[in-house]
Amino acid sequence: MQRIGVFVCHCGSNIAATVDVKKVVEMAKMEPGVVHAEDYQYMCSEAGQSKIAEAIKNEKLTGLVVCSCSPRMHETTFRKAAERAGLNPYMVEVANIREHCSWIHKDMEEATKKAVILARAAIAKVNLNASLKPGESLVTKRALVIGGGIAGIQTALDIAEAGYEVDIVEKTPSIGGRMSQLDKTFPTLDCSACILTPKMVEASAHEKINIYTYSEVEKVSGFVGDFTVDIRKKARSVDMDKCTGCGVCQEKCPSKKNSNEFNRGLNTRSAIYTPFAQAIPNVPVIDRENCIKFKTGKCGVCAKVCQAGAIDYEQKDEILTEKYGAIVVATGFDTIKLDNYDEYAYNQSKDVITSLELERIMNAAGPTKGHLERMSDGKAPKNMVFIQCVGSRCADKRGKSYCSKICCMYTAKHAMLIRDKYPDVNVTVFYIDVRTPGKNFDEFYRRAVEEYGVNYIKGQVGKVAPQPNGQLLVQGVDLIDNKQILMEADMVVLATAIEPDPSVRKIATMLTASIDTNNFLTEAHPKLRPVESPTAGIFLSGVCQGPKDIPETVSQAGAAAVKAIGLLAKDKLMTNPCTAKSDELLCNGCSTCENVCPYGAITYEDKEVNDHGIRETRRIAVVNNALCQGCGACTVACPSGAMDLQGFSNRQIIAEVDAICR
Repeated sequence: MQRIGVFVCHCGSNIAATVDVKKVVEMAKMEPGVVHAEDYQYMCSEAGQSKIAEAIKNEKLTGLVVCSCSPRMHETTFRKAAERAGLNPYMVEVANIREHCSWIHKDMEEATKKAVILARAAIAKVNLNASLKPGESLVTKRALVIGGGIAGIQTALDIAEAGYEVDIVEKTPSIGGRMSQLDKTFPTLDCSACILTPKMVEASAHEKINIYTYSEVEKVSGFVGDFTVDIRKKARSVDMDKCTGCGVCQEKCPSKKNSNEFNRGLNTRSAIYTPFAQAIPNVPVIDRENCIKFKTGKCGVCAKVCQAGAIDYEQKDEILTEKYGAIVVATGFDTIKLDNYDEYAYNQSKDVITSLELERIMNAAGPTKGHLERMSDGKAPKNMVFIQCVGSRCADKRGKSYCSKICCMYTAKHAMLIRDKYPDVNVTVFYIDVRTPGKNFDEFYRRAVEEYGVNYIKGQVGKVAPQPNGQLLVQGVDLIDNKQILMEADMVVLATAIEPDPSVRKIATMLTASIDTNNFLTEAHPKLRPVESPTAGIFLSGVCQGPKDIPETVSQAGAAAVKAIGLLAKDKLMTNPCTAKSDELLCNGCSTCENVCPYGAITYEDKEVNDHGIRETRRIAVVNNALCQGCGACTVACPSGAMDLQGFSNRQIIAEVDAICR
């Protein structure tokens, strides 16, 4: 029988206000194996940990139960305290009587009764606990950054500056991401390219950074410190070593009616193209779906005019396999599709555009060379209407329930830039609320109203109707004056909601990283571990984790880099000993556990087994403890009951259930 000590935490008033901790202590003393029980105001404090250490030594404790907050918060704290006192850290159990009990109950009697039950279950488990010893695994001192936007670039630069090799994988032909599509940035109105391009150049020139553009992550296996990643380098049909970036091939290409993705489809490009002037690498790629040579076998103009001989129609996709110690996800965002928002006539009129399309129109390298004009007839607008929260804070299933966070500020930016450059243009903004919670953000918005005369109307737009004369009739409501509004506009700009890049779901599946209902990657803890994924060794950078502006993105990129550097700086990692284990006598070699294991930790081998004196060769499941994450999927699926989880064995789980049901 174990000698168990039970320690009940008051957690200030978080637990003690709803749970009678004294009664929990008295009831715990009556449980089998318990030789010591006490309560304390803050068990996680230095004084509380000292009480635990003293009890371990004085009472010769072999097991420990701490009734406190969630083990996610302080399990490591109590395990380290026990280890310092000479007790195996895996002989410590935490009974969560705060989140699972005091915080969700109002009645003290009911909450106390439940707290006693939770403590009893933990005690029953400790009685069957066994000392476990973690193993060790080596760390590959190389990092992978998935995504080449500002978040990925900044993360890679910070890691590289610490002296570690970094690979950036970007699915488009150039790094730069969404920031490269912007004209100016708020609240300073810096030229976006002027502050992004030096970062891009620095990343491409850094000796520790390798950039794989027009590439995608194909497969990820392994575990923290030792990931194996397959990267698909898609065929550019252009030899990057030979190409000089002269641009003659793009000028001579006869296929020039292809939608320009970088300019959001507002103009066309050639079949062989470089996304934008400052692209890195400055090497074009052939769009094989629209290239005449690939469609018909004829043409080949680009190869004829290329003096460097860089065109290679026979180029194939290439799979690279690399090992990494840490992976940072920086896959960025896109704007939502507006197919379900017909009331705004986005698909009916060329003069109804999104804010990102307006960015390209106002950019000197955009489809109109920076001139503000209607896309339908090229005329300069006189009246412009901005509609906020299109798809954001949406109560129905068409859009997103969350606030996209950046729309209020970039709309104020657009309004100010238009009024500054075109003072005769009237700008009206329909908004639900103006949200400007950032340094100098509210002052920026006030400038738009007070200095530039932008007309802000609190209310929503119900419909935008194209008129026969080419105008757009905007039907809205002014909630402050409580009146309906009808106004004609030459252009309507929609501040559309942002969402994670569609590729993030595939990436999350490969990395076994958690995502929420909106496909944003979930952090390990929203306050204490905001840049770490619940999956060890995976870190989050930028909008893939949630809506944020450029300064916040760069800050998070730096934080993710620091976490990755902290991991790469270690030579060895301690592995989790709570792993699956196969009973050779019960295993029938059915492969069920291997098929359900999400980490690829289970393999099979033929092994000689002594079954009650009978020696025979059997096909037996073997667990790689370095790969196993202790999820327990195999123990549930095993039809013969051969698979068990160390530290969470079937006997222990049943003992907990029995204790609860007593």
